[in-house]
Amino acid sequence: MILRKSIRIYLKEGSVTGIKFAELVNHTIQSLSCPRTKISDLNKHFSIAINTQGVYFLIGYEQDTLKPMVYIGEAENVWDRLKNHDLKKDFWNEVIVFTSKDDNLTKSHIKYLESRIVEIARQTERYRLKNGNSPNLNRLPLPDRDAMEEFLTNIKLLTGTLGHKFLENPISVKHIPETTELIDETKEKLSDKKDELELNLNVSGITAKAIQTNEGLVVLENSEVADNPTKNYGYGALRESLIEEGFITKNPNGKLYFSKKHLFSSPSAAAAVILGYSVNGRNVWKNENGKSIKEIEQNEIK
Repeated sequence: MILRKSIRIYLKEGSVTGIKFAELVNHTIQSLSCPRTKISDLNKHFSIAINTQGVYFLIGYEQDTLKPMVYIGEAENVWDRLKNHDLKKDFWNEVIVFTSKDDNLTKSHIKYLESRIVEIARQTERYRLKNGNSPNLNRLPLPDRDAMEEFLTNIKLLTGTLGHKFLENPISVKHIPETTELIDETKEKLSDKKDELELNLNVSGITAKAIQTNEGLVVLENSEVADNPTKNYGYGALRESLIEEGFITKNPNGKLYFSKKHLFSSPSAAAAVILGYSVNGRNVWKNENGKSIKEIEQNEIK
């Protein structure tokens, strides 16, 4: 069963680029998103929410590649820590802070949250993580641990709502169960659903597997990659960056393949990186019934 949520967001300047105060209705968690240029306003207008213990994210971009980066931290007084980061850390241009309305978080709680958040961010690999080391997971009594896991679920929800999805697993779809109780016609209808779509690419001897999600296409581990890309094609820089970062590597036979899954913004971007030339991904990615993404979409909008 889906548990639906209501989120209330207050825009202090009436603008989405300014300070945002977000809260989950009927929960104690509260969040502040603030551009670095307005950091001094936080203590003027939201002193109660930030002069307390909590966790925070410093978000910015690499100078050369413009890839997003995040630093994850915790503090017994978030405002004091932010003042220090404003002087000593250059890369960030936005901060997101999470505290509790009832001021019931302890040092042990925020240390636990920091460790879990760093762990999740490393697994999702969406943003470059600026934390040098992974903090040890703080031991908590079972009731406290369960409460912090619920708090963490709400942190992920609010972080995504505020525009950053580095805590979200790129693959969040439901796979079709293997069961003889589903007749073939029902299986085909289920496998054609766009938000649960498992796809294959098979072109010129190159094979790959992917899952289509609400955010784009996730190419799965062990998908093959062509060795000789066309020169100066549109996705060459993306392909080279994936090789440099270790997403694409060579197997013992010297063949390129995906060593770990990667989220692409579109089926065409994924197909172009794999095949080494520009191609319409909606035509070459197909489901188990041989239908392309284009054909599936055309059938759904009739």
